[in-house]
Amino acid sequence: MAEDLGLEKIGDVTTLATVPEDARAQARVELRQPAMIAGLTIFQSVMQELDRDLNLDFLCREGDRVAGTPCDILRVTGNARAILTAERLALNLLQRMSAIATMTGRFVEKARGSGIEILHTRKTTPGLRAFERYAVLVGGGSLHRAGLYDRVLIKENHITMAGSVAEAVMRSRKAWPALIVEIETRTLAEVEEAVEAGADIILLDNMKPDQVREAVRLVAGAGRLEVSGGINLDNLDSYLIQGIDYISVGALTHSVPAVDMSLILD
Repeated sequence: MAEDLGLEKIGDVTTLATVPEDARAQARVELRQPAMIAGLTIFQSVMQELDRDLNLDFLCREGDRVAGTPCDILRVTGNARAILTAERLALNLLQRMSAIATMTGRFVEKARGSGIEILHTRKTTPGLRAFERYAVLVGGGSLHRAGLYDRVLIKENHITMAGSVAEAVMRSRKAWPALIVEIETRTLAEVEEAVEAGADIILLDNMKPDQVREAVRLVAGAGRLEVSGGINLDNLDSYLIQGIDYISVGALTHSVPAVDMSLILD
């Protein structure tokens, strides 16, 4: 909101110039494509940040799959200046979160019955990770680490600096004994090293389905397995392999197109 109103909090100069201070309005948000809805409470919070007296009437619930479009999903009534000033930010978040929930829901539906959890990654919008992770949950997905602080995730460059997979895992265990230690592997040889080193989770990065099956055999239940890299709705079926615990998908958050919706004054 501060980004929109300016550091000096000048406000929405267009609305201030054209809309009387005491004008009232009724608006509706029209959904123009099928989607799973996420972010209704965030929309409300943004609107009421401008005016606590704005009244919102939700015509669907969080997590609803809305198919019969175009249709209205909510109405807001109150001070016209507040509605128009908050419109874009509130819509941006609702469109973004609904898009993430919708995409996550598609992955979760395709993976249903496999026992594999669909996870997000850290490829999120700066400043919006909490909202985007919440949208993944609404879509039926599960949470990966929140940031760099709550789980060890050893990647290629960490292995290079530590000298080996075993050394990287050992140092991580020593430094953070209470944290989960996950390690990214690019080859089956690294998978074997990760098993021997005792990693809690082994991430199979950009491996083909036949390599994933071999990795499952090598790990043999000694740790949890996550698959990531290049997985989309078209090839997901080939990665629903028994023995895999998680599939993480960057596309849930980094490139999903916003859901088409608009706020319209009546």
